[in-house]
Amino acid sequence: MKLKLEVTARDGLARTGVVSTSRGSFATPVFMPVGTRGAIRSLSTHELAGLRTVEGSRAEILLANTYHLMLRPGAETVDTLGGLHRFSGFTGHMLTDSGGYQVFSLAPKVTAEGAKFKSTYDGTSHLLTPEGAVKTQELLGADMQMVLDVCAPLPSSESVLREAVETTAAWAARARLAHRRTHDQALLGIVQGGDNIVLRRESAQRTVELDFDAYAVGGLSVGETRERMLPALQSALAELPVDQPRYLMGVGDPLSILEAVSLGVDMFDCVLPTRLARHGTLLTNTGRLNIKRAEFARSEDPVDPNCPCATCVNYPRGLLRHLSCLGESTAHTLCTIHNLTWILGFVDQIRTAIVVGKLEDFRSQVTPVWSTMGPGLGE
Repeated sequence: MKLKLEVTARDGLARTGVVSTSRGSFATPVFMPVGTRGAIRSLSTHELAGLRTVEGSRAEILLANTYHLMLRPGAETVDTLGGLHRFSGFTGHMLTDSGGYQVFSLAPKVTAEGAKFKSTYDGTSHLLTPEGAVKTQELLGADMQMVLDVCAPLPSSESVLREAVETTAAWAARARLAHRRTHDQALLGIVQGGDNIVLRRESAQRTVELDFDAYAVGGLSVGETRERMLPALQSALAELPVDQPRYLMGVGDPLSILEAVSLGVDMFDCVLPTRLARHGTLLTNTGRLNIKRAEFARSEDPVDPNCPCATCVNYPRGLLRHLSCLGESTAHTLCTIHNLTWILGFVDQIRTAIVVGKLEDFRSQVTPVWSTMGPGLGE
């Protein structure tokens, strides 16, 4: 199912819009929380659904991971239980990654056929092919699925990046032919090429030639600086259709999101907000806040008096510090609620700045606060 973006406002290359799907629609720019195994760590689907920003926005898309779900509990089990939406209890849109990031992070044996790896659960061997990734994701039943790709680490030599581009292109063509669930599921092609501008442009052109339902840029935020990331991203975006959503995979730090939106990106995902939360680091308008610091031991203040999340409305910093220092799971939940609400609200602010034509002003306010935090934590 081809995804179309109806642009509602522009400010330079940045745009706001609405993407229509078989399930309904979602507004862009959009940040997608990551529920790797079908749920966000330390947060129930009910709690996720209850998050609301100052503007009233909520989490519209949840991302899950094919690699983990195919191993536990298995795609067939998820299908038997009614598909990923019913299995997870999430009624919004869902997107499944293909397992391509595991090709990068787990260093499996990659051949023309696919990626052979050992399960992180029980050590059994598995072969993930482009066709197999498509079939697995069709069984999972998300609204959007990704092709299997090869994500090269950075820095890498041009020959390594070239090989990743060639394999990704060949696998993308096979995935395109294998996709059968076209009535209610979009298949997204992925652009690779590392931080090489020429390879990025070529990969984008070859991916567009395959006529996917939407497009993603992968293989960034894997070790490079923001200064290396943005030119590579820009060269890829210049080749992608303007009437379809563009998804930057694995980038979740505030400044990189803002810079990418300024270049024309519409969709983001990252584990950054939830991972930071589980380690007691909270996102605020003045930067990162380490709730474990001794100065908060007797603080009666909320994390952010202007934040509408249940954590800020109901609990003082003193309690969050106490629970975080003890490693209590309740602390992980409360901090996750705040960080997801904050990042969703941050994207709201970007959207508003685009609508009123003040994105550059917003950038000047945000840059000093977040310039020391590098790009997210990978796809």
